[in-house]
Amino acid sequence: MLPEELPPLPALTRAEGELVDRYLDVVDQLGRINPARDGDTYRGLRAAQALVRKAEELRDALDLMHRRGERELHGGTLARALRVLDGERRAARVALPPQASN
Repeated sequence: MLPEELPPLPALTRAEGELVDRYLDVVDQLGRINPARDGDTYRGLRAAQALVRKAEELRDALDLMHRRGERELHGGTLARALRVLDGERRAARVALPPQASN
């Protein structure tokens, strides 16, 4: 059985693609740091250290867009790209997990 085919990414400028990729990198690191999730402090420390670099790369992607005259973010298009790249699952790791019922 073949895996389900993902929808195609919407048309993005190279800078928009970089923005989406760098944003998801930051989200991934924040998910690893989330203190509400089980894990060890060393993993969180390593993720926090990586977060600094990833945040700088995200800033650089936005700066490049701004310098190129791309002044507007097209939220609907970028949201579709994030969904294709599994952004909803990845961002959910940043949120508090559901409260366990007693």
